[in-house]
Amino acid sequence: MKTIIAWVGMALILLTHSTCQPGKAGPDDSGNTNGAAEYFNLHPNQQKGYGYTRAVRIGNTIRISGAVSLDDQGNPTSVGDMESQLKTIYGDLHQTLRHFGCTFDDVVVEHIYTTNMNLLKQYAGERARYYKTRYPLGSWLEVKQLAIPDVLVEIELEAEKR
Repeated sequence: MKTIIAWVGMALILLTHSTCQPGKAGPDDSGNTNGAAEYFNLHPNQQKGYGYTRAVRIGNTIRISGAVSLDDQGNPTSVGDMESQLKTIYGDLHQTLRHFGCTFDDVVVEHIYTTNMNLLKQYAGERARYYKTRYPLGSWLEVKQLAIPDVLVEIELEAEKR
């Protein structure tokens, strides 16, 4: 179910981006764009290996794909440790937001997918380290399995740059 949800989410993002105006191209091999969208990969080798982009900015909207706790080679880190996985994920999300000149105050949507909701609830306080002003709207979903075995949690965000 999680895999289906992730692919549906990715498909919606791709459909949204495939409706670009004529003459507006996406990124070239260097990652540059001609103004239609700004793409960003925090861990380029990892993200290229899995075939996705970490984030894209179109206008003032920044969409960040599902972040999980992986090392630079794309291997799961902190296997079985929800707290450590959350710290790694929110650290990566912080860096991605910062790239676009944003903070967690700019986040308007957060979707969390987990294979263990009780464990997520136990360590959900980790979010308070980042959401200082308010929490965004969003959903928490428990799924049977995430795309990468040993990953307990995946978080995707949408932010509006002010």
